[in-house]
Amino acid sequence: MNIEKLREVLEQKQIFIYFGAVIVAAVIAMSVPGTTTAESAINPALAFMLFVTFLQVPLAELGQALKQVRFLAALLIANFIIIPILVFVLVGLFLDDQMLRFGVMLVLLAPCIDYVVTFAHLGRADARLLLASTPVLLIVQMLMLPVYLSLMLGSDVASYVQAGPFLHAFVWLIAVPLALAGAMQFFARKSTSGKSFADFLGLTPVPATALVLFIVIVAVMPQLGPAIEAVWEVLPIYVAYAVLAPVIGWWVARRVKLDGSSSRAIAFSSATRNSLVVLPLALAVPGAIPVLPAIIVAQTLVELISELVYVRVIAKWGNHELSF
Repeated sequence: MNIEKLREVLEQKQIFIYFGAVIVAAVIAMSVPGTTTAESAINPALAFMLFVTFLQVPLAELGQALKQVRFLAALLIANFIIIPILVFVLVGLFLDDQMLRFGVMLVLLAPCIDYVVTFAHLGRADARLLLASTPVLLIVQMLMLPVYLSLMLGSDVASYVQAGPFLHAFVWLIAVPLALAGAMQFFARKSTSGKSFADFLGLTPVPATALVLFIVIVAVMPQLGPAIEAVWEVLPIYVAYAVLAPVIGWWVARRVKLDGSSSRAIAFSSATRNSLVVLPLALAVPGAIPVLPAIIVAQTLVELISELVYVRVIAKWGNHELSF
């Protein structure tokens, strides 16, 4: 079987591969003690997944992507105006506890800057535009997250938000893999062996994504136990968000007349949150453990399962037009 055929098979079977990884990881997490130690492998696995994803994106076109003013406008409106309104409504309606409100808002108000690119690519969205927009998303969420938390919870809470975890994630999960992917693309253009190696790496996005799913679930599922009541309390909010957010993103994109692949990118961005980046912020909050880490981890699990649906469902949006 040649490389192109194998890649096609992997992409066709990707949902089964991902669900298989999730099920196996869940069984291991529930039956083997000490799997939380796998948490240290999450970022390296994410970095590799993003590297092989970036390798499939024409990086030379990133500069042109930044000129897409309507796309950036839709991205910012969806993530920093409409989505916060949705989060405020959900939190206000369903939660009274201040700590739970803080945790849910912390994760749902921060748009993803890393693996959203991979899932967008798998879901036939314009991953190039999303990748080019990650610095904008990073800067705006660092500026706006304290404002949103202050509006809903009071000014004291906003002081917990620090820039360090966001910048660390951007450097190691975006900048470094992006630079390596650019070097690999240059090497592939200049040599036959480089092209062969790049073609081989083109087989790895699906296995790399499955690996990330496996590691995240093995590492985080055991952390839910000590705060299971809090998890059950926030779960309906996460499910409602997972259903409504991509529809909101799509609606905003269509209002500014983006094409199908760009609209799908806005839908993915609206639905996918920065849970792995904001987790260190939650751990730094006095009295946060075990409640805050547990409810943020719960959002990660809901989101990962949702992404497996999105890559199949959102990929079809624009073929049979959704209109509102």
